[in-house]
Amino acid sequence: MDTARYIVAVLVWIGLPPAIVHWLIIHPFVGFWRKRGKAVTLAVVAGLFIGVGVALYLIRDLVLVREFGTHWSLWVAAAGAYVMSMGIEIQCRKHLKFKTLAGVPELEADQSGRKLLDQGIYGRVRHPRYVGVTFGVLAMVLFANYLALWILWPVTIVSLYVIVLLEERELIASLGRVYEEYRERVPMFVPKGSR
Repeated sequence: MDTARYIVAVLVWIGLPPAIVHWLIIHPFVGFWRKRGKAVTLAVVAGLFIGVGVALYLIRDLVLVREFGTHWSLWVAAAGAYVMSMGIEIQCRKHLKFKTLAGVPELEADQSGRKLLDQGIYGRVRHPRYVGVTFGVLAMVLFANYLALWILWPVTIVSLYVIVLLEERELIASLGRVYEEYRERVPMFVPKGSR
């Protein structure tokens, strides 16, 4: 089990920061990237993703030095967080194509054809994928139980919140009043009636 926990820790360590960096590079500078085109942007971002992942892999043994062992209660909590994550992801995937998941629509030069997604789970919360990712990362952190991942956990939450704010700025710019009205009636992360 220690090997499985270490493998999960390494995967989170080398995969999560590059994914966050990806969105923090795209969203604040979306106008710049739109002018470069999708192919150039995706090539640059993929190169950065791989480069950062390799760099993090090379220092993994320096970072993943402190682990806290495991206990059945952590596995139960991890399983619960994972089930929540997958349930949300399944609901999101009913409404999203792969190109949307990869961020391709954000890179389209012409944003006039963009439509508001407010069906299904998106009619209850505006950013369910980020909620699902939060639960998914928590599941892996609980399972692996390494200090570095516990430090990465709150950094991830703050980073995702910043990404959401940047994404909402883009959505207001492309959808205007339609998105503003959607924001007024649909909460960001927690469905109404669940509070």
